[in-house]
Amino acid sequence: MTENGVLGEDHGGLVAIVRGALAQFAGLTQLDPVATTGVRKEKDGWSVLVDVVELERVPTTTSVMATYRVDVDTGGSVCGYERLRRFTRGSVDQ
Repeated sequence: MTENGVLGEDHGGLVAIVRGALAQFAGLTQLDPVATTGVRKEKDGWSVLVDVVELERVPTTTSVMATYRVDVDTGGSVCGYERLRRFTRGSVDQ
């Protein structure tokens, strides 16, 4: 187990990498992840796509959501993140 509380890539696999990324992202942003919508192996770690609710509205289908890319190094530590898009919960990509 690494110092950030997640298992390394060789011991816990993809599930541990994603769970660690979500926990660290939530701690950094104070946003609660709703879903992981993508994971990709990169040269120096992982890239995880995370959906969050940025603004809760009633009805919930009008809540403002966002997708963030969270970059994780080979040790399981988040090394960066950025918002890629914002959308309403009830919308569908074209």
